[in-house]
Amino acid sequence: MHSLWAIARNTLSQAIRMKAAVVVVVLLVVLLPLMSVTMEGDGTLLGKLQTFVSYGLGLVSLLLCVLTIAISTFTLSNDLKRKHLYLVVTKPVRRHQIVAGKLLGILLLNIALLSVFGAIIYGLTLTMPGMIDADPAQRERAQAEFFTARSGLKVTYDEAELIKRAEQRFTDLRAADQLPRDMEQAQVLRELLAQERMVVKSCPSGRTKRWDFDGVRFKNPDDPDATIFVRYKLETAGVQPNDQVYGVWKIGDLRQLDAGVGQVKTPIYDALQDATVRTFHEFSVPADAVAEDGFLGVAFFNNPSLNNTTVILDDVEVLFHSGTFSTNYLRALVMIYIRLTFLAALGVSLTTWLSFPVAILVCLVAFFAGTASGFIAESIDGLGTTIGLVYHLTLRPLLWMIPQFDGDHNPTTYIINGRLIEWPFLSLAILVTIFVKAAVVLLLGMWIFRRREIAKAVV
Repeated sequence: MHSLWAIARNTLSQAIRMKAAVVVVVLLVVLLPLMSVTMEGDGTLLGKLQTFVSYGLGLVSLLLCVLTIAISTFTLSNDLKRKHLYLVVTKPVRRHQIVAGKLLGILLLNIALLSVFGAIIYGLTLTMPGMIDADPAQRERAQAEFFTARSGLKVTYDEAELIKRAEQRFTDLRAADQLPRDMEQAQVLRELLAQERMVVKSCPSGRTKRWDFDGVRFKNPDDPDATIFVRYKLETAGVQPNDQVYGVWKIGDLRQLDAGVGQVKTPIYDALQDATVRTFHEFSVPADAVAEDGFLGVAFFNNPSLNNTTVILDDVEVLFHSGTFSTNYLRALVMIYIRLTFLAALGVSLTTWLSFPVAILVCLVAFFAGTASGFIAESIDGLGTTIGLVYHLTLRPLLWMIPQFDGDHNPTTYIINGRLIEWPFLSLAILVTIFVKAAVVLLLGMWIFRRREIAKAVV
């Protein structure tokens, strides 16, 4: 253990002396306060907070990832190149301790840097409302939608039933000899499935679409000021003037209306909303709309006097308070540290058998592949059957080893939308990324390093 800590301290001091580390620290110290003053967003307090945190956390994550790659690929390869390691391997230090010590030093540096700059962003975020001239309505909205942590229940559809419908339509088209000649069978099925998904999301003019949610639970159910939020995005089948859609939302225990109850026990709220297409919107109603058993109904009426087209409602979701901003922000920093840990393990492992230029190139490719993993997956899914089969047999296992850094694994998205990072999700990310993927990569590097000939004795 003494040898491990000695190597870790040496790695830490070596990293601090690197010019790259100094540049990163100076950039963040200068840019973060400057960004908190200059970021405008949409001009509102909520927009400024979201813009600053989005760019601030994104910048910290990017620069620390690049710095981690640079340090992890440099430290061991530099010791080998300059023959510093020759003095170490002759001592009673096992080679796996050298690799583990290098990694430990980088992880300690990342904890220090992430803690400092994470605290700077947190402090600037809390002070921004007092530095900005905003009306009470803006402050209340920022408190409800940003300085919070909300859980969400999304609308789900019976995917098996949709697939069954798409396959039946495919069978009917094939029987009628109406299948496109220039499309493969798998591609036709994907198009038909996409159409079926669009149908279940559509609300024709003059019609009502309803969704039922179970399990709406609040952190403080007795809070009289508690609210729930409905988040949605619209699209239209035809052209709508100014891309505006007008609708009437009804939120509450709609089962009371189904049963024909004369006097409702739980309030049902109406909300008139005009929304721009292809943009996420939110509105709130008091939390007493939720029934005692956690049930909530949400209905949308497509007003025929204002809308002359079918409205497609996508990503309808109910949000409710379930945590605090501080706790959620800390979990976001943990998500950033998870990716730093993997990149550090990958960089140290690669330099046990690759040169510095090759190792840093592989790490950068892995980083950018993880950042664009969602785009890569969608692009490959759109390829033909043959290429898709080759991908599943060759590249997919390799890409699985690269952690996903975008989509649900992007911590910035949770913070700017006031979304709770669920503990089970975070625990699974730690388990898979650190204790499976990073561990496999590190153990492979240790195994190679133990068998590598560092120096040959010449007599």
